[in-house]
Amino acid sequence: MIRTPSLGAGVAVATALALALSPVPATAAADDGPEWGECPGGAERGVYCAALEVPLDHDDPDAGTIELTLSITGRGDAPRTLVVNPGGPGSRGIGTERQVWSSLPPEVADVYNVVSFDPRGVGASTPLVCGEPDTEPPRPALPYRPGSADEEAERLDAARQVAEACGAEGAELLPHLTTENAARDLELIRAELGQEQLDFLGYSYGTRLGTTYATLFPERTGRMVLDSVRDPSDSSWEVQFKQNDAFQHRAGQFFAWAAEHDDAYGLGSDAAAVEESWDATREELAQEPAGGRAGSAELDDMLASALYTDLSWPQLAGTVAAHRAGDSGRLLSAVDQLAEQGVPAALLAYTCTDDAWPTDWETWRAATAESAERAPHFAWLNTWYSAPCAFWEEPAGEPVDIGSVELPPMLLLHAADDPATPLAGAERMREVLTDSRLVVVDSGNHGQFLYERNGCVDDHGFRYLLTGELPESDTTCEGGEPPTA
Repeated sequence: MIRTPSLGAGVAVATALALALSPVPATAAADDGPEWGECPGGAERGVYCAALEVPLDHDDPDAGTIELTLSITGRGDAPRTLVVNPGGPGSRGIGTERQVWSSLPPEVADVYNVVSFDPRGVGASTPLVCGEPDTEPPRPALPYRPGSADEEAERLDAARQVAEACGAEGAELLPHLTTENAARDLELIRAELGQEQLDFLGYSYGTRLGTTYATLFPERTGRMVLDSVRDPSDSSWEVQFKQNDAFQHRAGQFFAWAAEHDDAYGLGSDAAAVEESWDATREELAQEPAGGRAGSAELDDMLASALYTDLSWPQLAGTVAAHRAGDSGRLLSAVDQLAEQGVPAALLAYTCTDDAWPTDWETWRAATAESAERAPHFAWLNTWYSAPCAFWEEPAGEPVDIGSVELPPMLLLHAADDPATPLAGAERMREVLTDSRLVVVDSGNHGQFLYERNGCVDDHGFRYLLTGELPESDTTCEGGEPPTA
């Protein structure tokens, strides 16, 4: 699937949150429970970490243990604890706790300490190791849409090598990197924190994690805020093709926005003209990469990354406009930053192991070609990110059937034009969670609560966290103003 950054990862979002951080220091919490101390690699003032041993295999507790690293911030003596997952799958959680707690109003921050954690296989927890490549991946990368059988074979070979490396070096941990196991880890975290129920805030993939936990432990499920909700019924294979259409729709909104600011960027006076300029630039980069390292694939990556939040649109449009005017410095800087991020091994592990993927490449090719007719900018990009799953050596698991038992009511928050988690998935989750409420925001930004500074959205979240009170019915919120050029 298209790389979904954890909700604290975007530069624009992180900057906005950093400016809003509360200066009130936290204290290390609780005389019992976790032994809080310094965080691996350091942390902001007022953030503490602890280690928690959990079974490698929850079905076989005698098979050994692995370690989770938890992080906490807050007043210290707050009566409740909010556990946060920023998405992914496979994204680090440490750091999210401070961003969330510092964005809460005082009346909510007084009630909650905020805990996050690096999930199994990730970061400061027992990590998945898939081997280090001998050299950096070549840049420019091959175009995502194969131009020849040789290009397709080269990308397939790279995908196969990633799968083989993970299977060889991560063999012990890999079978146990599933959402079900991560949800069972959550239950041990809840118990270690001394909470009778789990209060949880999950973004994107975190909504799958939270509802998996709730299905396994409904009686232990407390107040759950689910933001940017993933479809409970779709497999990862199905998700990626629905993402393609949603990303293409969102790209159309970006092209229309750039057209409204044609005086600033000169990319075209209507959406079709901007898209034509964009595709011409893409073709030129495929033929002659900027700086020898920024080709069409790198431009595709930039577009996909910018569609998570419209705060990125001025920078993206300005970068491409500058390149077209002869100055590629900003383009090369952006491409270098994206190259440093890579695709986390744990993201692939959860994606490929959670549920089944086709192993016949002809199935992938046919489905991608069909999707590319509707989503030409994203279909092949998305397929190549997930392609190692076609060669994954570890058999896929059987995901928990979310909602197969009666679940407590939850608060669902979702943007109408979210590209990474399309609205139809949130609506299906609402059907499964019959007593819950869905708040839809007139926006396309991925991640709303606390990140958009939308008073309507945040008020719903704050009221629910404080009182457990949901809106009387499903409702809507206005989105924020589009960014200025």
